[in-house]
Amino acid sequence: MTQEYEADYVIVGAGATALAFADTMLSESDASMIIVDRRDAPGGHWNACYPFVRLHGPSLNYGVNSRELGTEETDAAGFNAGLHQLAAGPDIRAYFHAVMNERLLPSARVRYLPAHKYTNGVATGPSGAIRLKARKKVVDATYTGTQLPNEQPPPFTVAPGVRCVPPHALEQADATARYVIIGAGKTAMDTVVWLITNGVAPDHITWIRPRDAWILSRETVQPSYAFFAATYSALVAEIEAARDAETAADLYLRLEQAGLWRRLDPTVMPDMYRCAIASAGEVALLRQVANVVRKGRVKAIGRARITLDAGEIETSPDVLHINCSADGIPRQPPRPVFAADRITLQYVRRCSPTFSAAFIAFLEATIADDDAKNALSAPVPIPDAPIDWLTSRLAEARNRYLWQKSPGVLDWVARSRLDRFSAMAARAISENDPAHTSILARYSAAMKPGLANLTRLLEAT
Repeated sequence: MTQEYEADYVIVGAGATALAFADTMLSESDASMIIVDRRDAPGGHWNACYPFVRLHGPSLNYGVNSRELGTEETDAAGFNAGLHQLAAGPDIRAYFHAVMNERLLPSARVRYLPAHKYTNGVATGPSGAIRLKARKKVVDATYTGTQLPNEQPPPFTVAPGVRCVPPHALEQADATARYVIIGAGKTAMDTVVWLITNGVAPDHITWIRPRDAWILSRETVQPSYAFFAATYSALVAEIEAARDAETAADLYLRLEQAGLWRRLDPTVMPDMYRCAIASAGEVALLRQVANVVRKGRVKAIGRARITLDAGEIETSPDVLHINCSADGIPRQPPRPVFAADRITLQYVRRCSPTFSAAFIAFLEATIADDDAKNALSAPVPIPDAPIDWLTSRLAEARNRYLWQKSPGVLDWVARSRLDRFSAMAARAISENDPAHTSILARYSAAMKPGLANLTRLLEAT
């Protein structure tokens, strides 16, 4: 006989967004929850990431609302010196383990089913099938889930005898071998940094980059009051660039000139933007790789040649090919976050998965009407191309405008540890430091014309 478990919410997934949602529901309601996930530990894709993975944004505003990840200390050495710490994979896994075992489960309002596949209301795991009933809603925390290169086959053929591995298998690497990196995103960047910092000469690396990326400058997104001037001056520069740009391409160059965006090759106009963040030191190191191949995507790796969309390059059996080509967070068509029997977790702020999930939980816990909740949580598209920066910036601005008209919502945002930027602005206003309030005044003055011009630029594309 099939077992049946029942709770107010059935949350599908136990990754960062699922746990951020559950954590806020625990704080803001008396709801019960079942969390079901295919993996055998909380933390989602962090359980399967490559060993040298780190957050590429500060730990301070990642995770769940109720528990800090890291401290306000800055790194003393390395590429991140002087900036807030970036949690490594083991730290993140330990953090989510603690969230589950020290916060969610002790509440007696959360049941956790690891190593269970969920399909149409049934969780199937080691002990068989369990029917799960949601008295209120099913929460889909997998819609914007992360794809990893070690969890899917390469999107190209690999001939027998060719060494091709995901970055998770770099222990196979031979320091005297040559390397071919396949991919242009953050995983590829991390892999190149790891190889060079572990002694591989840059001229031993070939980097197949189907696209070039605009990269956010980590120095401009530091979420503590000690960095108020730098962080908010960057926000001013961003909205003033939006105000003054004549075309979308002109906007990108203005953001670069202001130090907000970086590119790896100053002679190539990037055609990708996916929220990747790097420091000046990391970008300088990545630029050391001179052998960059821009011939489209890899179609096949043979023993002597790699076939690409627009040509071929040589290879050999002694080369280690590192597949970093997984899509990361694939773009999904936006859908209403709130429906009669379902919540679909999506971004409601740029590049902010855990804040978005916590915010959605707050709305679910405090507002009854789904239409009212959807009005406050229009999905912010996950970007892929530079033009998507304009779309996501405008979508976020629309959401924030409506939050400001809802005092309860605005108060929650200001108190959230996952939106430290709002708290920074509130502190600047309360302390009335002229140096800081003048920055906020410039920001406010540029906001309306900046957003209007972004709309014009987007319509012109």
